[in-house]
Amino acid sequence: MVRHKKMYIGGELVEGQARLDVVNPATEDCVATVAAAGLDDVNKALKAARAAAPGWAATPVAERQRWMLKLRGAVIANQEMLRECIHQEMGKPWGGTQEDFDLLERSLKFYAEEFQRVHDETLRDLDGTHEHRIVYEPVGVAVAYLAWNFPLLNLAYKIAPAMAAGCPVIIRPSAATPVSAYAVGELCQEIGLPAGGVNILTTDGYGPSDALAASTIPNLITLIGSTKTGRHLMKVGATSIKKFSMELGGNAPVLIYRDADLDLAAEIVTTLKFNNAGQICVTPNRVFVEREVHDAFRDKVVARARAAKVGFDREADILTGPMIDRRAWARVKGLIDEAVEKGATLLAGGDRPEGLETGHFLAPTVLDQVTPEMRIYQDEIFGPVVSLIPFDDREAVLDRANDGEEGGLASYIFTADLALAEAVAKRLRYGEVQINGVKYDIYLPHGGIGQSGIGHDCSRLALNDYLVVKRISRGLI
Repeated sequence: MVRHKKMYIGGELVEGQARLDVVNPATEDCVATVAAAGLDDVNKALKAARAAAPGWAATPVAERQRWMLKLRGAVIANQEMLRECIHQEMGKPWGGTQEDFDLLERSLKFYAEEFQRVHDETLRDLDGTHEHRIVYEPVGVAVAYLAWNFPLLNLAYKIAPAMAAGCPVIIRPSAATPVSAYAVGELCQEIGLPAGGVNILTTDGYGPSDALAASTIPNLITLIGSTKTGRHLMKVGATSIKKFSMELGGNAPVLIYRDADLDLAAEIVTTLKFNNAGQICVTPNRVFVEREVHDAFRDKVVARARAAKVGFDREADILTGPMIDRRAWARVKGLIDEAVEKGATLLAGGDRPEGLETGHFLAPTVLDQVTPEMRIYQDEIFGPVVSLIPFDDREAVLDRANDGEEGGLASYIFTADLALAEAVAKRLRYGEVQINGVKYDIYLPHGGIGQSGIGHDCSRLALNDYLVVKRISRGLI
């Protein structure tokens, strides 16, 4: 049954100037319609957030914490419903929806507690003539643009630190996956959250979306998305002086040395590449394998690719769901085909899985002998494709791992030589370096270097984006 969901603006569930269909990419069926904002709706949300800013900032921290924990309680009570929203709007395997849900629940708890550790600081006066304090205050209205690949996880990264810091926030989920975010808006309305503290809307077209950033009301623009989108929003938002916090594109390298635990490396690489259909910003893109172990590692990856279950069935243990839409499928298929034309070897996958004629499914794919001349090497793949690149020269491979101006988000190293691992980690120009494992959680900083981002999601560092620093000095008389 097709459901309809409303926007959440100023404490109320409201219709918009347009309606959008939400299509499950696994079945190609419309699973929901949502109210979508036009320019008038965007202006209403901006004004609601601005009106809420003084009162929300002045709300005692303990009271904001109570609201966050009350929302967390509603989220926990509606776990099944929220996970079903993601399952349907993304076609995401049921098991994969748990991570989205868990991060929302954990984020609300983490930031409710973490903000208690934000305190004023005292600075020593070198002349002994003054007292100085540094105080932290809310930056003001925040506008958060979300990517579609983790609908609730991405929302969690923004809503919780904003609420904790006392910043009214306008959350703009992707039009591809707005249903679960709108469901959170329903929970905010249900618990009676103060009007304007949280607003949730998607937009009908680029005009209303850009209007959120172009307005002089927001003090912070935060984004999870591509580097191209980040540049665009910074340009559009230059109507006033704003803070920007952006988690942008990645082209993550993996360096696998001859003494690595190949089973561990193969398991982590394939899990990150085939889970969520490879539509993950930190997923390995370029897998550099020392030649001595290349063939052994290749065989382990190919075996896992062929064994990975693909499909859409809530009762089945499925690893790989569909690409988000037909355009995304065609783009990744084009990258694969071009790589093969230029000399890469296709070892597994490469096309639609047998028996899945409906939906935007792409079989887990392994390419060998990938070279820098191929677009699949240069671009963020965002699909279930492992690109293998043998190497001989340990110095040259570091240069290759660091090439490309949009690749500074995540990187991976596998070796038993910890001295080597540490030396390589220092050389890699990435915001995150993972050695012999992988770990992401709400308390760990998540951010890129260079064209891959500004600021951080997760950890106490995320609060910095939602706060401004004020110095108060008093002469001693």
